[in-house]
Amino acid sequence: MTRTTILGAALFAGATAGSVARAEPDFSADRIRAHVSFLADDLLEGREAGMRGHEIAARYIASQFALLGVKPAGSDGTYFQAVDLLEAAQTGPKPTFTVKMPGGTQVMDQGGAVVIRGPLDGGPAAVTAPLVFAGYGMKDAAVGYDDYAGLDVRGKIVVVLRGSPTGMDSEVGAHLQSEQARVAGEHGAAAIVFVPTRLSTRAVPWERRVELNAGPLATWVRKDGTPFDPGYGLRMSATIDPRAAGALFDGAAHTLEELLDEADRMGTRPRGFALKSTAEIRATTTVRRFSSPEVVGLIEGSDPALKEEYVLLMGHADHIGIKAEAAGDRINNGALDNGAGIAALIEVARAFSNASERPRRSILIVAHTAEEKGLLGAEYFANYPPVPVERMAAAINLDMPILLYPFTDVVAFGGPHTTLEAAIRKTAAGMGVDVSPDPMPGQAIFVRSDHYALVKKGVPAVMLATGMANGGEAAWAGYFARSYHQPSDDLSQPIVWSAAAKFAELNFRVIRELADADTRARWFAGDYFGDRFAPKAPKVVRPQPR
Repeated sequence: MTRTTILGAALFAGATAGSVARAEPDFSADRIRAHVSFLADDLLEGREAGMRGHEIAARYIASQFALLGVKPAGSDGTYFQAVDLLEAAQTGPKPTFTVKMPGGTQVMDQGGAVVIRGPLDGGPAAVTAPLVFAGYGMKDAAVGYDDYAGLDVRGKIVVVLRGSPTGMDSEVGAHLQSEQARVAGEHGAAAIVFVPTRLSTRAVPWERRVELNAGPLATWVRKDGTPFDPGYGLRMSATIDPRAAGALFDGAAHTLEELLDEADRMGTRPRGFALKSTAEIRATTTVRRFSSPEVVGLIEGSDPALKEEYVLLMGHADHIGIKAEAAGDRINNGALDNGAGIAALIEVARAFSNASERPRRSILIVAHTAEEKGLLGAEYFANYPPVPVERMAAAINLDMPILLYPFTDVVAFGGPHTTLEAAIRKTAAGMGVDVSPDPMPGQAIFVRSDHYALVKKGVPAVMLATGMANGGEAAWAGYFARSYHQPSDDLSQPIVWSAAAKFAELNFRVIRELADADTRARWFAGDYFGDRFAPKAPKVVRPQPR
């Protein structure tokens, strides 16, 4: 697009929003297209957090909020909450992983059979220590797991399987995987080594795993200037291709193949034991600190008794920027990921600003940053919220709605854990839209998007996405095959803009339902996540299926 066209799209979106008199809300495909046209333009260079393009996107979103009369709810009376970030990029000599085993020595280089991470604080680092296998490296009394029982891992390198025990609930398993480094650090390990299970490798082939881990290690920085440590005190981490990881088990009580066989069996999991090998992990990193803004707006509630409670509608405004090396188009525009989600979010804000009646509860509308770097903006927001977390009644997250077909169903990822799914089902039925179960439970989407940062603070939250019916399955598959995290995620796709307007309307109605309800959303009694993260919150009994 030319810059003249971009300016026209922006003015169209803003002028339309500012000129409509207050009435019952309508939802415009053209307005949403105007927003996506700007957010996914080459001018914004893929909206990478910390770069100029995302800064432009954030200011655009804030300007739309201002035009709509949405109040600023960021820092110091502005729409912005600055998120300080840190990246540790590999520099200097190529990282190496050297295994000294009874049968000899093997050296693995970065990007071949191993991917090495760290150190977070920069400079050269080396860890040399004996290896201890700790099964899945999971510890959680709620599921009866303690893979460290009887093991001494202090000062040693822990080797764990990357994946979940066969038969475990995929969302619980994904959460416990996210805790593997923390648990190892709490037990005094010096470093951790991940070996993907066969199921995990089928889901993410080794070559793709290398690609996903090629970038810098990123984290968010606390207000006192100290970075949040995703390694929880571990000096280094590494992931090894299972085809090469057998060397770690040379001379041990069990071979890696035996352990992977056991991991494949339903209801079993390998037990830990000391290995006969030692390893040396070497890497050097250079640290870059930078900042990137969240955008936060407020629609104030009308009910004196409920206006101090908040329903959140959120989505991430950042994307992955420009490909470092590629022929032809290198800009990852992110039209659907997540320009479409942010456009829907702005349209919902417009609908509330023009509604004849304000919602009873207040609504926070949040455009997160650094989702693509590991949900970092959302993590910062959850730790430094503009309103008390205990006053957050619910959160709906919009991330990458696939708007390439006239959807007839939606999926509330994480819905079955709380009363949110019933509220969404009730609302969607009024539009002739079904709510379908999670179509890809093995992907554990519930724990892999921005709303999960609030779940960990006890807030009922879901990610709402278009479903698989009426051509959705083929559309999702085609998008992941051709356009996900690629320059082709742009306006050349056959986006169904009427579906975008319908998606915005659905979200408006869901937020209205949650904001106007007499009681706020609740966790179900006995739910793993509710018991773990909101143990003192009131619970309700899960209804029996009809």
